[in-house]
Amino acid sequence: MELGQFVQQRSAAEVFQHAARMKEQGIKPNYATYESLLEACKDAALVDEAMAVFEDMLANGIMPQRPIFHHLIQAVRYEPVETALKIWNLMLARGISPTEATYELLITNLARYDMFEFALQKLAEMGDAGLKPTLKIAQSIITMACDLGHPRLAVELAEGFERSSVRRLDGVVWVKCLIASAEALYADGVLTCWEQVVQKMKITPDEGCCISVLHTAGRHGLSSLAPSVVEVLQSMNVTWEEHHFAPVVEAFCRDGNLKEAFGVLELMRTNDVPPTLETASPIYEAISGSADSLDDAYAILVDMHEGSRTVDVAAFNVVIQACVALLDLQRALGTYQSASELNVKPNADTYNLLLSACVTAGHRQLGDRLINDMREAGIAPDVRTYERLILLCLTQPTYEDAFYYLEEMKTRSLRPTLLIYESIVRKCFSAGDSRHQLALDEMVEQGYEIHGKLKNFLEGSQNRFEPKAKNFAPQKGNAEGEQSVEGAQTAQEEQVQAPPS
Repeated sequence: MELGQFVQQRSAAEVFQHAARMKEQGIKPNYATYESLLEACKDAALVDEAMAVFEDMLANGIMPQRPIFHHLIQAVRYEPVETALKIWNLMLARGISPTEATYELLITNLARYDMFEFALQKLAEMGDAGLKPTLKIAQSIITMACDLGHPRLAVELAEGFERSSVRRLDGVVWVKCLIASAEALYADGVLTCWEQVVQKMKITPDEGCCISVLHTAGRHGLSSLAPSVVEVLQSMNVTWEEHHFAPVVEAFCRDGNLKEAFGVLELMRTNDVPPTLETASPIYEAISGSADSLDDAYAILVDMHEGSRTVDVAAFNVVIQACVALLDLQRALGTYQSASELNVKPNADTYNLLLSACVTAGHRQLGDRLINDMREAGIAPDVRTYERLILLCLTQPTYEDAFYYLEEMKTRSLRPTLLIYESIVRKCFSAGDSRHQLALDEMVEQGYEIHGKLKNFLEGSQNRFEPKAKNFAPQKGNAEGEQSVEGAQTAQEEQVQAPPS
């Protein structure tokens, strides 16, 4: 059996055994013999054997040609890159210039060790020598650029290669470019790669990639891209979640298309994905800058209703939220009162936002009216409702109701927030009310820490108060203090009761 046949069978051991028999028979090795031996070493990555064969070849006066150096570079592919570079320099020293295949072997070796800058240097050398990169070279460098966080360069290299070559990059390379661009929020790269991957190559990216693309679309206002991504997700039969739609809302807002942004909230509700104020936060950012923006937003809600479309409560609430941000209590209240006209049912967020406006304005009477409305609507209060009620009570000279609401929320197994305790402590301490110490003690019991600002506030006064009260009971003789604290109610009747004035 010829030596070459053993090489074809990838049997390095038999190749060397056959070579040993040839030597015993006095058959002098020629160039083909050494090439076959080195090819066997290449396949099995036999570094020491390959170098020994090469030295024996030189010792016998046989001049190596380019394929010999190719085999050597491949044989040392798992060695430190310096070994391959040493062979490269030996080749150059013998006046043998590298070809596209030679560069391919070296650059793929460099890619194995993420030597990106060195690979780019060799790519530039190819251009200077009038050589064009092979498909394998291009894909190795582009993949490296993606893996190392250089999406812009990766996309430029990909486009440049396909412009100058009849060969096309593999789909997996374009997908890598898409993922890298999306993770870096690189808009141009995402647009280019999405067209290549989805439109031209008909490849369906996975859900994680699609979500990253959606985030890029949202950040840069790519409102034409976002719906396309949603269509791909729909074709994958994904279970819709809030995070699939939130970037679409952001994309339309950044593109100045508020009507479509409001429409996405409607679409979410239709698909059993309740939108929240957080989902609508891009709308809030877009409309909270001026009263004119608010008017435009409200007009969109009216148009939607008149067009027989559903105005989602989240869309309604975000308009109220913007009114509150502009300190326009009258406009916020007017929007709230138009709920029935828009066929919107206010929810807890609606009342919490309005109560925030009452806190800012110190309007206790309006707060009580809102709580009554909330009770009549059958809406259960949440932690934020109580927080705002307590803060509202603390804006008044007489603040006993704050303690009623504090006790009431605890009876309903709602944990008071840190803000509630800190606000009570500050109010009591400033008013010389010894119950500040009880509030501090309970705050610690609830697992909260007394941070530096509160500590500095307490230590900044020369007055010191010793706790006298046994609990948070209202002080006697106060008109509001004559009421009893409500206990827990049934689920059907669980409403905040505004203490009568």
